[in-house]
Amino acid sequence: MNVTPNIEGILPILHTPFDVNDEVDRDSLHREIDWAFEQSVSGVCSAMVSEILRLTSEERVELNRLIVEMTAGRGIVVASVGAESTKQAVYFAKAAVDAGCDAIMAIPPIATALPLAALQKYFSTLADAVPVPLIVQDASSYVGASIPTDFYVRLLDEYGPQKVLFKPEGAPIGPNISNLRDASDGRACMFDGSGGILLIDAFRRGVIGTMPGIDLLDGIATLWEALKNEDDATAYRIYFPICALVALQLQAGLDGFLAIEKYILVKRGVFKTARRREPHGWSLDPETENEVDRLLTLLLDALSAS
Repeated sequence: MNVTPNIEGILPILHTPFDVNDEVDRDSLHREIDWAFEQSVSGVCSAMVSEILRLTSEERVELNRLIVEMTAGRGIVVASVGAESTKQAVYFAKAAVDAGCDAIMAIPPIATALPLAALQKYFSTLADAVPVPLIVQDASSYVGASIPTDFYVRLLDEYGPQKVLFKPEGAPIGPNISNLRDASDGRACMFDGSGGILLIDAFRRGVIGTMPGIDLLDGIATLWEALKNEDDATAYRIYFPICALVALQLQAGLDGFLAIEKYILVKRGVFKTARRREPHGWSLDPETENEVDRLLTLLLDALSAS
């Protein structure tokens, strides 16, 4: 097995920028990736906030190829490959590995709640299909069904912690992280996926990394370093405005994350437009925009003080 070292630390999820013609904006994507590595991240990922479920199959494959090309060896690349059928997921996984991705990540199919035997076959087939590590993602806080802890442990027992890692986002996230940590006797390698709102709690429960969005990445990077250095004063000073911003995003689920994060990326000069693939169910109103602006200023002030 080809084991990729150092799948840990900060691995932000890239947004997919679109131009006025609804095509992938390659210039903005390149700026986004450069911005990420300016924050000393370990690598970058495609996942739910990359709008992968709204991309064509060709676009999903091309997006991962572009990410590898633009990353240019500066860190690892993780490709999200979850799909509604095992055949689709394996196709995306093999294409990602062929493009040079270092690991894959997958949610279960979301159109139906699968029995555990079918879920086992889905993830086992994915793990066996490619030589790189698989990150099993429970995104049930905003899409799909939850994955029980004992299922994670069975996968871990079969494949080991270098091959199978976990991103447990099912509610309640903190207790679920602790349950998996304890049930696996500390073997499970887990990532926080809360956008930062639960990062301090998740860090104290033993996650090896975090997968936030790009928009607040300088704040997340500073917070992560403060946690590693046991600097609670800095950690909480940075954490509170991040918390407030993510709370606004959570009010509208995945669309909330997409709308507010892309709005911030435009304000910060990373994206040209905040365009999302349609249809979507929620957009910022002027009052939400004003509150985001105020909170972003508070975060930047806190970062300046650090």
